[in-house]
Amino acid sequence: MAERSHYSLYIVQYTLTPSATMTELAAQLLESSQAPKIIQQVQAILHEEQNRRRAFYEWMDEDMKTEFINGEIVVHSPALDKHNLVVMHLGTLLNVFVSAHNLGAVRVEKALVELSRNSYEPDICYFGPEKAASIAPDSLYYPAPDLVVEVLSESKKKNDREVKFEDYAAHGVAEYWIIDPTRQTVETFSIDADTEAYAATGTFRVSQSVSSAVLSEFAIPVKSLFDNTANVMALRALLS
Repeated sequence: MAERSHYSLYIVQYTLTPSATMTELAAQLLESSQAPKIIQQVQAILHEEQNRRRAFYEWMDEDMKTEFINGEIVVHSPALDKHNLVVMHLGTLLNVFVSAHNLGAVRVEKALVELSRNSYEPDICYFGPEKAASIAPDSLYYPAPDLVVEVLSESKKKNDREVKFEDYAAHGVAEYWIIDPTRQTVETFSIDADTEAYAATGTFRVSQSVSSAVLSEFAIPVKSLFDNTANVMALRALLS
């Protein structure tokens, strides 16, 4: 079974165009005489992944920061302070703004977002009013957010820029921010209607402000994510 799984993944990875839409990928696959065999093998792989995912849910606990990505369990080590500072600063600003205007819900780190194949714990996520209404006090799993923010670190930046980048877009997460605490930049992305993938909407530095496409009136200085004094000033501005 293991050899068949690797073989099927090899076929899919190297014969399909990575930038194609879902419809185009399906059309390319169906052109192959091996399509039924490939589909059968992929289904077997995904079935086995779901078994491992159920085992992952039974194994994990609320004290762990862990994710299930493409069939593998990823356990995160404690983050550096510069990472934690950004999460705290932006999480506070977003939560205050959303709460003050009754715009939904914000969750920081310990929200397990369950997508069709993978389970993630984004650094910060925002749910609009409709999705927020579906979140019960005892909820363990969350739907695809409307905005996801990931703060880069050495251990997870590859997944943040590759697997999650594609997966969030494929599941309709309308906006994605990637924050680099070392370079002190914020990169923003929104789904392009034609490609169904993320398109870059800007890279913002400490001398600039950044705004959200999903939360149209949410605009903050980038410096407020990295500096305590600037964060307090931004918080006051949001409340004024």
